[in-house]
Amino acid sequence: MRGLHDRVEAAAAAVRERCALVPGVAIVLGTGLGGLADEIDVDAAVPYEAIPGFPLSTVETHAGRLLLGGLGGRPVVAMQGRFHRYEGYDLAQVTFPVRVMHALGATTLIVSNACGGMHPLWAPGDLVLLSDLINLLGDNPLIGANDERRGPRFPDMSAPFDAALAAEARAAALELGIVLREGVYVAVSGPNLETRAEYRMLRAMGADVVGMSTVPEVIVAVHEGMRTVGFSIITDQCLPDALEPADIGRIIATAGRAEPSLTRLIGRLVERIG
Repeated sequence: MRGLHDRVEAAAAAVRERCALVPGVAIVLGTGLGGLADEIDVDAAVPYEAIPGFPLSTVETHAGRLLLGGLGGRPVVAMQGRFHRYEGYDLAQVTFPVRVMHALGATTLIVSNACGGMHPLWAPGDLVLLSDLINLLGDNPLIGANDERRGPRFPDMSAPFDAALAAEARAAALELGIVLREGVYVAVSGPNLETRAEYRMLRAMGADVVGMSTVPEVIVAVHEGMRTVGFSIITDQCLPDALEPADIGRIIATAGRAEPSLTRLIGRLVERIG
């Protein structure tokens, strides 16, 4: 069985056979950012099943293609659909595409997600710039043998999100007149949503929003030496003393209504960092 480095390089080579573009920015199109795919001037759309080592997305709102093309005058690669631990994948599989996008040339990673909001002054539909993260997935994508060609054994996580990129994101939001909250994201395994007691615990730990993704990708991006910025769309309010039963249809609809704002924001951010 080939090691991680060889598997990453083999996957990157398979993508290069279909498209010679060298992307500078990698984007993970999470729930609520599918519309950004329509803004990319696509040179190639590579199905995940055509890339050796890639998992297959089982979530119906995730298309399962790697897009290569131009956005805001900058070459980009975008995951149209991500993977989650609750689908049965381990975190090394979940984050494998991030390593491949870095091998293709991307030095910046933009991650997005839909999340539950635990801050009492924030509302469904709000956009959040991620300032820090908490990993409660019960796993880590770096567990196992480390290959120094991919990154250090003990990567520093004192600043998982790049300060300069965050400043550009704030400036882009100001230019566009978009309200941008800023807070801490905590990742849990799911797929069930949380209990009242769990929301109280997560809020007490210092988290503002909660979801089931993003943290593994950011850890691996830091391991690979990438600059990272993250965004969340709050799709439901998770206040334990005023908690209503979750409605997945309503959550997806809320993400859809906020999608145009996040699409505009990330498009402008790519322009600015280009």
